[in-house]
Amino acid sequence: MNIRTSLIARNIFALAGFFIILCFLAGPSVATSRIKDIAEIEGIRDNQLVGYGLVVGLNGTGDSLNNAPFTRQSLVAMLERLGVNTRGANLSTKNVAAVMVTGNLRPFATQGTRMDIVVSALGDATSLQGGTLLVTPLLGANSEIYAVAQGSIAIAGFLAQGDATTITRGVPTVGRIASGAIIEREIDFDLKDMRSLRLALRNPDLTTARRMSRAINEFVGLHLATVPDPATVVISLPHDFAGDMITLLADVEQLRVEPDLPAKVVVDEQSGIIVMGRDVRVSTVAVAQGNLTVLITESPEVSQPEPFSDGDTVIVPRTDLIVDDERENQLVVVPEGISLQELVDGLNALGIGPRDMIAILQSIKAAGALQAAIEVM
Repeated sequence: MNIRTSLIARNIFALAGFFIILCFLAGPSVATSRIKDIAEIEGIRDNQLVGYGLVVGLNGTGDSLNNAPFTRQSLVAMLERLGVNTRGANLSTKNVAAVMVTGNLRPFATQGTRMDIVVSALGDATSLQGGTLLVTPLLGANSEIYAVAQGSIAIAGFLAQGDATTITRGVPTVGRIASGAIIEREIDFDLKDMRSLRLALRNPDLTTARRMSRAINEFVGLHLATVPDPATVVISLPHDFAGDMITLLADVEQLRVEPDLPAKVVVDEQSGIIVMGRDVRVSTVAVAQGNLTVLITESPEVSQPEPFSDGDTVIVPRTDLIVDDERENQLVVVPEGISLQELVDGLNALGIGPRDMIAILQSIKAAGALQAAIEVM
């Protein structure tokens, strides 16, 4: 073998090795997700706040004080705090509305920062457009004040009416105030000095939790993560760990894990929506679908007598009757172990709609041939 032939053979082997590597790299990709996308840290969550207040400045679309006594009492009490005595007076304004104010206090929100709030009418007000929310304390579940809300309301709907026609778009009795509340009290949560915390899976699964703990332990090189149940992964820091919990979490939440979900078929009876997981399998089963349809059409005709005759004009009934027993829909055998795509293609080949498909899936499950759980919403 000469030098030229040797170089050609070497290049051929090099190209073959390169293509083999490409084949391995081009294999089926695994659908992985970050830990921060499939789990939450227990204790780091929003806290719901609620308050009661008054909206003023409405253009005659507020509460009727005779029908909303709480609005009258709140208005009188507010005016008394401002030095105006209206007790016993006949108040007939419709520019005021009693509202409930709600909002979510973000985790680690500091004092002096702002949060968005939602304002909803409580009485018989027809619209909150153009209104201004007066100072309203927002309370938590422990009845403590955590924020104070005030500001102009922005609504997405509107109400227009005349003497004979009324047009309503959206919900004009619900509005929003962006950055409408100032946080006055913080919720203490010392994350940095914690030596142990729990990661809560959004979709509890034992296999996914095990994969999460294994990925964390392999990344750190220590046995830090354990799995007490399918919904929780516990991270415990040893005393000689070089770093704090925040530094560890910043790296751990970027780790990628392949979530494992059980085989499940979710059915919404009202809308006819069917969602099937990728691991749904079907054993060998025969499926046939057919309905007896009877179509009755009435097309009456008018029969008139001849001119100058002694007859009467009568209506003669005409009925068209069509019976469809769908004889062309034959029995179809669904083979064992087919995939989700093959199952969907087979059901679509029967020419059936979503609601009939729901009944077929339930029947296959009742026969014990559907290897998945069915959840009816």
